Amino acid sequence: MNTLLVLKWFLGLLGLALLAVIAAFIPWGSWGLVSHSHPAGSYAEAVRRIKLSMASQGADFNSECQARFLTHGQKVARVIILVHGYTNCPQQFAALGQQFFELGANVLILPLPHHGLADRMTGEHARLTADELAAYADQTVDIAQGLGERVIMLGLSAGGVATAWAAQNRSDLDLALIISPAFGFKQIPAALTAPAMNIYRLLPDAYRWWNPQLKLDTPPTYAYPRYSQHALTQTLRLGFAVRAGAKTGAPAAKKLIVVINHNDNSVNNELTAQVVKTWQAHGADVSTYQFAQEQNLGHDLIDPSQPNQQVELVYPRLIELAGQ
Repeated sequence: MNTLLVLKWFLGLLGLALLAVIAAFIPWGSWGLVSHSHPAGSYAEAVRRIKLSMASQGADFNSECQARFLTHGQKVARVIILVHGYTNCPQQFAALGQQFFELGANVLILPLPHHGLADRMTGEHARLTADELAAYADQTVDIAQGLGERVIMLGLSAGGVATAWAAQNRSDLDLALIISPAFGFKQIPAALTAPAMNIYRLLPDAYRWWNPQLKLDTPPTYAYPRYSQHALTQTLRLGFAVRAGAKTGAPAAKKLIVVINHNDNSVNNELTAQVVKTWQAHGADVSTYQFAQEQNLGHDLIDPSQPNQQVELVYPRLIELAGQ
């Protein structure tokens, strides 16, 4: 009898352990994120919304990180939305945005939530959530409807995930140019991304230096030199929401181009390839462009302030892709 009782307890504990393992591989909180569109009906309405966004940037903002709106004074053929990466700010895309503007496009670069503050050591960015990233994506696409007949959204890393979210959900997005999206990180095997995200969401938050040797001297001088583990899990959470949507339906955007950097030491290109394959299985207009490993491009291949940058190689290619 005692043996049977011990066996029952053992099997019960084994079952609970098995359930815990299964639960760990389910990306918690990746459901329930919904896109809400409220497109601007005119150029004037779009400008009004931009001014409201700019007005929310107080005295604690870094002057280099203010929102950028480059306009030809009216709705034009193309509007380009540029979405910077986590811990950076609109300055990251300022030079590329100027080139798009000189080619005739209106250009919109809004800071991600909790970004752009003058205090580089602020912990404000730890408050970033997947819900806010999704709302930001909707906000920028909504505004862009009043700025250009053709809406193009281009985002890097976390900005790439926000762009992928818009691509999955917004049929009024003509082209999504998704660069090195952070669906996962290279240091974490693809299969362990969900449990890693779940575990780090449960643990107390911690800040880590992007460059432990340089610390506060990590360039660029306007970006935050540390990252929050909780904020990174929220980027992953939005990525899982994109992946869940892709499994059930084709992306809503008319065309998607995913840019993969084979020398990227930050994001997991395997997961990006999986998302592309899922989209293509629906028959969507999805293609890839790949920067070769021999080109030695860093993860941030956009910001001219990064050391060993090769914008003379990258910018012309992105401008060409955005014209497709």
